[in-house]
Amino acid sequence: MLSKGKLIGSLAGIGLFLGIVSGSVAAEMPKPHSASQGKFEQVEQSLEIKVGVAAGGLFLIGLELWWFLWSKLKHDRK
Repeated sequence: MLSKGKLIGSLAGIGLFLGIVSGSVAAEMPKPHSASQGKFEQVEQSLEIKVGVAAGGLFLIGLELWWFLWSKLKHDRK
């Protein structure tokens, strides 16, 4: 089984990877010309981006739940 340090390191690495990937995808998106006129333009996003964002969000929610609810359980029993 993974130790606590390796688990936290793996989770942090996955979060960092998702942050870098989503930042590079956002940097490649062209800026619409209508943005300067105060109008909004609908942007079509691929299914892979939608699934990646949803999976990353669920992962981070799970990480927060684990951190605040279940990470201290072993220490309380001693």
